[in-house]
Amino acid sequence: MRDTQREIVTFDAYGTLIDFQLGPTTLKILADSGRLDLDNLDVDEFLDDFRVMRFQAVLEAYRPYHEILHSSLRNAMRLHGLEYRESDGDALVEAVPTFGPFPEVPEALRQLKTKYEIAIISNSDDNLIARNVENIGVEFDHVITAQQAGAYKPDRQTFEHAFKAMGVEPSQVIHTAQGWEYDQIATRDLGLKRRVWINRYGRPGSADYQPYDELPDLSGLPKLLGCRPTATQD
Repeated sequence: MRDTQREIVTFDAYGTLIDFQLGPTTLKILADSGRLDLDNLDVDEFLDDFRVMRFQAVLEAYRPYHEILHSSLRNAMRLHGLEYRESDGDALVEAVPTFGPFPEVPEALRQLKTKYEIAIISNSDDNLIARNVENIGVEFDHVITAQQAGAYKPDRQTFEHAFKAMGVEPSQVIHTAQGWEYDQIATRDLGLKRRVWINRYGRPGSADYQPYDELPDLSGLPKLLGCRPTATQD
């Protein structure tokens, strides 16, 4: 029998907890190889196409995230007339586990743990996200990946797998995420207890997907959810 008194705060990882430096890292990889021609490349358009292609890829049949990074980078580079090498994708995949948390994240999570279980629901491979979680330095009660679910957010299957794996009903879950397409749109009709949008980039929201709370980063989340400051906080 499930414990209906449990409440879990779930998080998207990349962009919410982890400073997902995929764009700058991609540009550095190309610059280091001598193939970043800034005179002939619209960098913003290239990175936006790379982002869109990653989103399109997760809507297709499931395949590991490291393969998605390879294929979407290859497609974006070819679209912009850049020579793709397998070593580019390899270097990008190798960089992902090195990304660390946004500055306010560890303390916010420590405060949340005084009242809630905390969990990650991420579009990632198990071996990629393991080090990212270590970089945060706070223990999570659950880490759910697309690899475990066999599907990527925004697919409903990803969230349903997470609820089952955590042993809770959606009404016991407070989902917190920066991703609009991956998380906020996808969770509107799941019957969650609460939804929090971490709007790090000052983007417009939408009344069509209310109700949700909105914060600029994680620092205000413990107070929003009724947690007391930890003893080490000034």
